[in-house]
Amino acid sequence: MNYFDTLSKEIEGMAKGFIQLLPSLAIAVLVLVATWIMARVVVRIIGRVTQRANLRTDLQQLTETITKLAVWIVGALIAMTVAIPSFTPAGAFASLGVGALAIGFAFQDIFENFLAGVLIMLREKMNIGDSIKCNGLTGKVERITLRETYVRQFSGELTVMPNSMLFKNPVEILTDQHLRRNEVIVGVSYDTDLDQARAIIESALQTVEAIDAEKGTVVFAQAFGASSIDFLVQWWNDTSIQDLRLTRSQVIFAVKAALDDAGIEIPFPYVTNTFKEPLRMERPKALEQHGAA
Repeated sequence: MNYFDTLSKEIEGMAKGFIQLLPSLAIAVLVLVATWIMARVVVRIIGRVTQRANLRTDLQQLTETITKLAVWIVGALIAMTVAIPSFTPAGAFASLGVGALAIGFAFQDIFENFLAGVLIMLREKMNIGDSIKCNGLTGKVERITLRETYVRQFSGELTVMPNSMLFKNPVEILTDQHLRRNEVIVGVSYDTDLDQARAIIESALQTVEAIDAEKGTVVFAQAFGASSIDFLVQWWNDTSIQDLRLTRSQVIFAVKAALDDAGIEIPFPYVTNTFKEPLRMERPKALEQHGAA
């Protein structure tokens, strides 16, 4: 057997088959180019429709992504059918079988984040621009994709969080409602007239313009402290008008000034002395008696 002739015939046959396949490959490439153009056009149309429908930004992104993915899947199947005559979509789905199961286990985290991203985009809460708190991280949502969410912390750092983390764990949406409640603890000395102190604190709260008048304020004597009787002071303010921290600062300034004017003392907290003298080792009495003997 002449191995060289056999190899030459095989190579020649492969070359002829490739040359015969070139027109189909060229058509498949044209189909892919047309798919790319079609995907861009369809996404633009879908984007305009979703904008007119006043959908949320994350839902617009989800709709555009799914539309683009569907167009590319159809275009890729057509290109494969043209390039490989023996290829059929039904045969491709049938051949997945165990392979799809293995791929599913290998990319379990990716699929989990993908599904979590879809569900996060579909639900009404936690939109782009919301301030959230999750797993000790607090920041503003800048972008939501199918795999991850970009959260800009208030200190400036950008954190990329897997969607599964936001879907599985409790998420506090700080901007769900603009009207929010805040509180401080105010301590007065034990010899203070509590009715007078409460009235002074309530009057001081009325001087802070950012406090919502309809919701009102709450001033309760809460506990007997170590060196003071503590009042719980609560109020509501619109965070879209003024930052919650600024309102809290104004409340503290107003209450402190009002109590000072009334001569009511805000005592220092009672702190015990935690420093102790070094322990001295004492000799057992038996040894002392033995030494005396």
